[in-house]
Amino acid sequence: MTNAAPSSPLQALARIRPDVRAMHAYGVQPSTGMLKMDAMENPFRLPAHLQAALGQRLGGLALNRYPGDRLLDLKAALAKYADMPEGYGIVLGNGSDELITLLALACAQPVNQDGRGQRATMLAPMPGFVMYPLSAQLQGLDFVGVPLTPDFELDEPAMLAAIAQHQPAITYIAYPNNPTATLWDEGAVQRIIDAAGAQGGIVVMDEAYQPFASRTWIDRMRADPARNAHVLLMRTLSKFGLAGVRLGYLIGPAAFVSEIDKVRPPYNVSVLNCEAALFALEHAEVFAAQAVELVAQRSLLVSALRNLRGVEKCWDSEANMVLVRVADSAKAYEGMKNRKVLVKNVSTMHPLLANCLRLTVGNAEDNAQMLAALQASL
Repeated sequence: MTNAAPSSPLQALARIRPDVRAMHAYGVQPSTGMLKMDAMENPFRLPAHLQAALGQRLGGLALNRYPGDRLLDLKAALAKYADMPEGYGIVLGNGSDELITLLALACAQPVNQDGRGQRATMLAPMPGFVMYPLSAQLQGLDFVGVPLTPDFELDEPAMLAAIAQHQPAITYIAYPNNPTATLWDEGAVQRIIDAAGAQGGIVVMDEAYQPFASRTWIDRMRADPARNAHVLLMRTLSKFGLAGVRLGYLIGPAAFVSEIDKVRPPYNVSVLNCEAALFALEHAEVFAAQAVELVAQRSLLVSALRNLRGVEKCWDSEANMVLVRVADSAKAYEGMKNRKVLVKNVSTMHPLLANCLRLTVGNAEDNAQMLAALQASL
């Protein structure tokens, strides 16, 4: 019997994909003692009486059992809340992040060792949500980012040309977009959807920020189902007001979403997440009132930013965030952080975002503190 050579951590690490080892993990800034305005979270907590009622419901759950029929109740409640069209179905995810992963996994095409076969392609306007290119990379799809115009509108000719050239399996359209908070022209979006469908592709309308937007694509899906038969609608309850619950949902023709559901891990939504979401939907009017208040505060914040000396540009917003350009975003970011206010410096995400900061829309008190920190930091 021969003695095996002692193992080396470096040898074991070599088993991990080189592209993964070259990546940086998704970072969450430490926020203890800080005003957290970097992640588009709802600033309002549940009223005390609802906290007590929810706690009682969660405390009575059978945590010794896997999730069961209550998930069917949640799907029905979400279908009613979204006014889901007839003949459509829902897939649940642990946040929309998981749904993005599932879509990439379902559409990834294997390439043989001899190089035969063709990798599937994912396409999206950029700058956009970082999870699109990341999920493509990790699941083995090629990613094509189509730059927006300098004012963050869709470059329709470039999008149509890219779809014709690359024939993407998945085209993402964030509606509104992150981090620009843009709600793009409805006609341009439909023409892009038409082009993707003409070459057999899927379009995912990502409506993470729907509670704050003036339009939703589900109205077009309902009004013209044939033209949107290849469209999936993705939403999350994070911006609804449940960022800590981690629940996303994907709506589309039932035969379509059932295929996506095949790659979903069993029991991916916990009984706690499920019951908390059901509880919130039973009190949807509370969260709707919070969204109305945040939209009102957004208007005040945009007005104040446009009058703030040192802010070079403040874009219109249809989400619970506002994008601004300053002379030196790194200096402004650090200055605000030193004043205990966290925002997002997005300037390194894409060349079009040079010297841009993304600010969460909060309540009146939070916005005032954020504005004061920004003014002192410019």
